[in-house]
Amino acid sequence: MLPVLLFLLLALLLFGVGFAVKILWWIALVVFVVWLVGFLFRSAAIGGVRRRWHWW
Repeated sequence: MLPVLLFLLLALLLFGVGFAVKILWWIALVVFVVWLVGFLFRSAAIGGVRRRWHWW
């Protein structure tokens, strides 16, 4: 987490506020997509287990 904050601070100093906010937005978007994919895979795995138990 600290390297990300240092990188954002460096971007803020070098390129200004808009660039740092844009980077932060993309990082948040990537984190959200990774969380969503993990959540969907976990739900599918749990649902698959339930279906298999149902067949038995």
